[in-house]
Amino acid sequence: MDTLIALILAAVLTLFFLRGYLKSLKKKEEQFRQSAEKGKLFSEGPKSQHPHIDINYCIGCATCTTVCPEGDVLAMVGGKAAIVNGYKCIGHALCAESCPVGAITMVMATPSMSADMPYMTPEYETSLENLFIIGELGGLALIKNAVNQGRECVDTLIRRRAASRQPAQPGVYDLLIVGAGPAGISASLRAIENKLNYVTLEQDEIGGTVAKYPRQKLVMTSPVEFPMYGKFKKTELSKENLLAFWDMVLNRADFNCVTREKVEHIAKAENGVFTVKSANNQYRARAVILALGKTGTPRKLGVPGEELPKVMYRLIEVDHYVNKKILVVGGGDSAVEAAMGLANQVGNQVTLCYRGAQFSRIKDRNSKRIEECMRSGKVEVLFETNSKEFKPDSVILDVKGSVREIPNDYVWIFAGGLPPYDFLKKIGIRFGLHDLTEEASQEAKLEASLSQAAH
Repeated sequence: MDTLIALILAAVLTLFFLRGYLKSLKKKEEQFRQSAEKGKLFSEGPKSQHPHIDINYCIGCATCTTVCPEGDVLAMVGGKAAIVNGYKCIGHALCAESCPVGAITMVMATPSMSADMPYMTPEYETSLENLFIIGELGGLALIKNAVNQGRECVDTLIRRRAASRQPAQPGVYDLLIVGAGPAGISASLRAIENKLNYVTLEQDEIGGTVAKYPRQKLVMTSPVEFPMYGKFKKTELSKENLLAFWDMVLNRADFNCVTREKVEHIAKAENGVFTVKSANNQYRARAVILALGKTGTPRKLGVPGEELPKVMYRLIEVDHYVNKKILVVGGGDSAVEAAMGLANQVGNQVTLCYRGAQFSRIKDRNSKRIEECMRSGKVEVLFETNSKEFKPDSVILDVKGSVREIPNDYVWIFAGGLPPYDFLKKIGIRFGLHDLTEEASQEAKLEASLSQAAH
């Protein structure tokens, strides 16, 4: 009798906890479905690199849904992992690394998403032989990806050079790299390691886009193999610390970089040698790597008064602005981070205006921080708002159809940038529809099979 009572109690307790567990699963799945619907509102789908999930291998452990720093990119739907907010993915690849059964591979966007991107092979080569594109311009974000691509691209050239055994030509570099950001620095260091005759051209300063970040901006990284240094293990550091690290590594090497040298044209001769022209110089090289970044020229609004000196498109020294009335225009991470940074300075009154009805493409951590700033009154956020005119001492806004003029000292516009696609087309790089997803998937499968063979 006692045994029967114990069994009944055990069954009741089991059913109680099972009911709670199933209820929580159902609640989570409903939240994920709502998140997926939100994702559909704000995005047609992943724009570049994103996870591909093979549901035949997915065991439903949900590990991949918990590791992404960008929040709810993946979720469990019907017991399987699924992409619910693909537009948030920027290529950390932690989901793929954490999957215990290898059901996730990182692939590129579908043809419809990549139609406005230059054609590239899995080796990052464009339609012009020996002209490569690496980094964000090729569709991949993150410093880790840029460093890896820079290293791998030069390795490809080393293999080709060994196979061709072409003699050196006077006045012709083995390699010319355009851009000294993460991808360009990595490629340069790999070239030094392999004793290539190379030169790197940078239109601004060493560091590329990172050098233009606001002071003390935190940069997310992942462990990565850095040429001439080894394994770089830090996962979060400030802009200044990252630039200092690069400076330390570059000082160890004979870094051949020409700064303030903007490339204006690239032409390829019949003998395969490229002529690269800047405003003041001309270079010749057998291979060219473009590591330009994707932001290009800041996108302007076309608003009256935008030419005033108080209107800017980049914020670096946040603490230089105190006791000012400031307008920040935009709804992305850059705009939100700038508004919060300026709001934390003494005496500033910060207004953030965005044409959308709500923020849709910002990181989870920024979403939480800006909500807190709105609640505390540090930042006034105006949704469904467009800038109409900038005046010396004020700005005129269209707030949900009503005209509003507010006092103003400075305006920062974060409306994105115009990628240098016109330049790429001018030098002969082909654009068009091609299945980057299939190409990347095949490459991932090949790498997996080679890795298994090696073990």
